[in-house]
Amino acid sequence: MTTPAPGSPSWTRPLGATGLTVTAVTVGGSPLGSMPRLYGRDVSTDEGIATARAALDSPIRSLDTSNGYSDGESERRIGAAIAQGGGLPGDVVVMTKVDPRDRDYSGDRVRASVDESRERLGLDHLPLVHLHDPENFAFEELSAPGGAVDALVALKESGVVGSIGLAGGRVQEIAKYLALGVFDVLLVHNRWTLLDRSARDLLDEAVDRGMGILNAAVYGGGILAAPGSAPDSAPRTYGYRQAPPEILDAVAAMQAVCAEHGTDLRTAALQFSLRDDRFASTVVGMSRPSRIQDTLDAASAPLPDGIWVELESLLPPERVWLDAPFDR
Repeated sequence: MTTPAPGSPSWTRPLGATGLTVTAVTVGGSPLGSMPRLYGRDVSTDEGIATARAALDSPIRSLDTSNGYSDGESERRIGAAIAQGGGLPGDVVVMTKVDPRDRDYSGDRVRASVDESRERLGLDHLPLVHLHDPENFAFEELSAPGGAVDALVALKESGVVGSIGLAGGRVQEIAKYLALGVFDVLLVHNRWTLLDRSARDLLDEAVDRGMGILNAAVYGGGILAAPGSAPDSAPRTYGYRQAPPEILDAVAAMQAVCAEHGTDLRTAALQFSLRDDRFASTVVGMSRPSRIQDTLDAASAPLPDGIWVELESLLPPERVWLDAPFDR
C-alpha cells in the first residue's frame, strides 16, 4: 500500500460504481458550520466561507456536508463559497446527507431535507445524498414502506439526486441498512482508525457489494490530531465519548513512535486511512483555510514503512473499540 499524494495518478479515483470521481482527501463540513461543543471553538461565518473557498481552489475536489450540521449552516457556508466563485467547478463533487428534524425522520422529512440542502448549496442536482445516522431511530420505522429509505430511493430513481449513501456510526445497526442492498456508498466514521477497527465486518460487506466507501473522523474526534508527545496534551475523548485507559495509553505510545520516526500522530492517522485501497476518499473535517494546505502536506509527508508495523502492534484490544463486542 502507498499513500496517494496530490498530483499523483492515485489522487483522484472513482467512488464505487456511482460514476463520481473524488480525491483521496475530502473536506468534511462538520466543523465548518461551527460546532463548539464538539470541536472546542466557534467558527465565524467569514472563516467558514473562506475555508470552503480555499478547498475549492485546492487540489481537493470533493466536499462532504450534511443538512443537520449546525442546523444547515455548514451547507449555507459552502453554498456561499460556491456562489462567490461564480458556481461549482465541474470537477468538484459536493455530497450531503438527509437529517431528521426533531424526531421526524419520515419520508416527507427526507424529501424536505433534500430540498433544503439544494437551496442552501445553490445546486439543482445533488450527486450524492446519504441517509445520516439512522441508528438513532428504529430500523423498522426508517425501512418501512413509504419511510425514509424508500423516499431516498425514489429521489434517486426520479433523478433529483444522483446516488444514495449510508452514513452512520454503530456498525451493528448500520449493517441492517446495508443488507437492504439499495445504497451505492458507505461512509463510516471513527470506526477505522489507528485506535479502532469496529467497522471491519461492515467494510468487508461493502467491498463484496462493490460499494464506494468513505472513511471519516480518522482523528477520532481530535485525540489523534493533538500536538505533542505527552499524554496530557491530547483530548480525553475518543469518538465523542470518554476514552478508556487503554485508548489513552495507546495514544501516548503511538505519539512516542511517531516522534522517533520524525513525524506526528496527526500525519500517521491520516496516512493510515489514505493507504487503504478500500477507501475512495478520507473525509477530514476542516474549519480554517490553513488546514487545507496542512492536510495536503500531511498527505504528502514521507513516512518509513516500519512505522506501520510498530503502530499496528499498539492497537488497543477489541473490548475498548467503540462498537465492541461485535454481534457475530
